Amino acid sequence: QVQLVESGGGLVQAGGSLRLSCAASGRTYSNYAMGWFRQAPGKEREFVAAISWSDGRTYYADSSRGRFTISRDNAKNTVYLQMNSLKPEDTAVYYCAARRSTVVVTTSARYDYWGQGTQVTVSS
Repeated sequence: QVQLVESGGGLVQAGGSLRLSCAASGRTYSNYAMGWFRQAPGKEREFVAAISWSDGRTYYADSSRGRFTISRDNAKNTVYLQMNSLKPEDTAVYYCAARRSTVVVTTSARYDYWGQGTQVTVSS
């Protein structure tokens, strides 16, 4: 059974940094793609970044490219999202997701498993 547990959210001032973690358990993920999404109040869930677990290929949304970095630690079965230069508009609940494919996609409906989310709040 796939389990994804996010951590690392919190309150930070604009310009600050946070690192989110997604601990994956229940199986091996070498043939999976992992993604980070976020959802702000009253808005739809949006893609942030994704990584192919097998070869480390990454993909970013325009809003996160250059500020956020997604990475993985195979030994720890953990995916990270390093977020720098945070802005108030980055405030949202951040979700980790897993897809049973090595192909990275940006559509949330194409991910098979989700974590419970972690709140990120950026104050101005």
